[in-house]
Amino acid sequence: MTANWESPVKAKLRSGSPVVAATITSNSVDSAAHLAEAGFDFLWVEMEHSPVTLETLRNIVLATRGLPAMTFARVPVNELWTAKRVLDAGVSGVIFPFTSTPELAAQAVAACRYPPLGRRGSGAGLAKLAWPDRDRYSDSADDNVTIIVIIEEARAVEQVVAIAATPGVDALFIGTSDLSFSLGLRGEQNHPKHQEAIAKVVEAGKRHGKYLGRPAGTPEQMKQYIRQGFSLFQSLTDIGFMMAGARKYLGGLKD
Repeated sequence: MTANWESPVKAKLRSGSPVVAATITSNSVDSAAHLAEAGFDFLWVEMEHSPVTLETLRNIVLATRGLPAMTFARVPVNELWTAKRVLDAGVSGVIFPFTSTPELAAQAVAACRYPPLGRRGSGAGLAKLAWPDRDRYSDSADDNVTIIVIIEEARAVEQVVAIAATPGVDALFIGTSDLSFSLGLRGEQNHPKHQEAIAKVVEAGKRHGKYLGRPAGTPEQMKQYIRQGFSLFQSLTDIGFMMAGARKYLGGLKD
């Protein structure tokens, strides 16, 4: 047990340093464990757009205990019960998709906090096994679970000031691809309309002291986004890293 443990992700963000996640989309616990010690700050376990199950998530949590990267999960939908299940599996951060209203932002926070602060149910026997400060789990989890809400609809941008003002939300993450589709741009992300929407989210996040996040496919992109005020990044998937390495290897043979 580590007394008064502090989430390394939250501590790093508070210090002004960026944090980077590797995205887990396959059911390979080995891949997750290797990426957890590769230098990433946390694993973004993708449960919205992949076949990763709750059982696999639990195995990843257990396999990465004591490794440098924390384990976060993106739940398939912003609901109390989806957050409850991944939290009780032992994750230290929850990522809520399509959080397009202040009411949904407040629901995300409530889902991650025990009463009277929120509405999380008391049943964390499994979660405690993977938590560094297990003897005071409830208080420690309330303080350290990272709550990330995703802004990925035009209506979310319209209400982003109120969403950003929600107490307990740690970060606003822009789902840039879905936002583009919601704006009628069919995935195009260089359009002025898309850039204007991103600027509104950035301004709201800065005004209300929320960390800002977005996907970053390359280190060069990440450096550019850091200059814009972003500090939380989703990098490639496990499969994406595998394919990038394979292409580089095969390209070397052809050269």
